[in-house]
Amino acid sequence: MKFAWAAKNYRWPDRRGRFGPYGGRFVPETLMAALFELEKEYLKAKKDSKFQFEWKRALADYAGRPSPLFFAERASKELGCRLYLKREDLNHTGAHKINNVLGQVLLALQMGKPRIIAETGAGQHGLATATVCAKYGLECVVYMGEADVLRQSANVYKMKLLGAAVVPVGSGSKTLKDAVNETLRDWVTNVRTTFYVVGSVVGPHPYPMMVRDFQSVIGQEAKGQFLKFQKKLPDYLAACVGGGSNAIGLFYPFLKTKVKMVGVEAAGLGLSSNHHSATLTKGHPGVLHGSKSYLLQDSNGQVKPPHSISAGLDYPGVGPEHSFLKDSGRVEYVTATDKEALEGFQFLSQTEGIIPALEPAHALGYLLEAKRRFTGSSVILCLSGRGDKDMGIVQKHLNL
Repeated sequence: MKFAWAAKNYRWPDRRGRFGPYGGRFVPETLMAALFELEKEYLKAKKDSKFQFEWKRALADYAGRPSPLFFAERASKELGCRLYLKREDLNHTGAHKINNVLGQVLLALQMGKPRIIAETGAGQHGLATATVCAKYGLECVVYMGEADVLRQSANVYKMKLLGAAVVPVGSGSKTLKDAVNETLRDWVTNVRTTFYVVGSVVGPHPYPMMVRDFQSVIGQEAKGQFLKFQKKLPDYLAACVGGGSNAIGLFYPFLKTKVKMVGVEAAGLGLSSNHHSATLTKGHPGVLHGSKSYLLQDSNGQVKPPHSISAGLDYPGVGPEHSFLKDSGRVEYVTATDKEALEGFQFLSQTEGIIPALEPAHALGYLLEAKRRFTGSSVILCLSGRGDKDMGIVQKHLNL
């Protein structure tokens, strides 16, 4: 079902936590009370000047915000557009994840929850959670698929160094989907003492709304910075999309403008290969991890295993708000393969001296492949993380 875009009326989610037909709360009865409590406390915190002051102070003094909006001059000449990078890679812990984690951990403290659990794929959310828990003296348990433990070993070591317990998950594809499954099981068992810090705009309401709001600092800053530089808004926004938190964080403050937006999913080995993570491009609506959204599934409705060279995009679902934005036509969702991501990775490294994470390298790879489309345009790209965590993976694929 398609929905006409109406910018003036965009106030999703509704009271049931739905973005049109997407979102909601599809969870065991055990968690319903916890979700209602979380929504109540979050809405209170959203209006609480003391909470907002503490969060913004932590973003500035601890995470290092605002992150720069950097004009990539040499890359722009190669691409034929004016490329601006929102440098989330310069945040403490090296990615956008800490914006959301600081907000959720402060909320956990307000709610009196002494134990924090989280899932992670590429390790950046787990690292941010372990970091913030160390700062505030909270117990931290991070679930991570065994395949991701191996390919993101540096982040695993950092999490342990920070005092977190890292639990490898050996079920299913041994990646992010399975880590989320185990984290939800833990939460059901320990719901009274435990706060689940969700890493993306996925899961049951109010998580997609809450994570979006915390990550919207990206777009709010970028909007103000670009207006200061150019006295107008950019032509395009671009960001990679797995669960979709960095993308919605950039997009959300621009939704009521005329700026065009492009979300780039992981096409893996190619869309025809079935080895990809292009949920919005090739998926169909279904329910996963407590929320209705687009989902990679077979003809029987079973979840299909995703694939991406980047652990952070290796997920068969996507945030419900992205699903609504796709159906409404407000955001265009495209894809980039593993090969194209590696090309984007090398391109930025060698033109600007900035080594990106493999996740935003997909957006860079798409710009390279579709550069005629952006000729003469101004583009803000969310550089959601830095690439040191991916050196082992890249070394296996690039012979330099």
